[in-house]
Amino acid sequence: MANIVSILQIVVAIAIIGLVIMQQRGGGGLGSAFGQEGGAYSTQRGLQKKIFRFTLALTLVFIGLAIYNLFQK
Repeated sequence: MANIVSILQIVVAIAIIGLVIMQQRGGGGLGSAFGQEGGAYSTQRGLQKKIFRFTLALTLVFIGLAIYNLFQK
C-alpha cells in the first residue's frame, strides 16, 4: 500500500508541475517559452480559471497524500 501511495504522490506532483507551467500569470507562462510576450495582468477566465482551480485541488490531494504517508505505519 505504501508503494501505491508513493507512486500516486509522484504522479500528482508531476501533474501539478505541468499545470503550473501552463498557467499564464505575469511572465506569460508556457507561452513565453515559445516567443509569446507577457501582456498586462488580467482576471482569470474560462480555461485559465479551470486550470487554476484544478491546480489547487491537486495541491490539496498532494498534501493529503503526504500527511497520509507521514502517519502510515
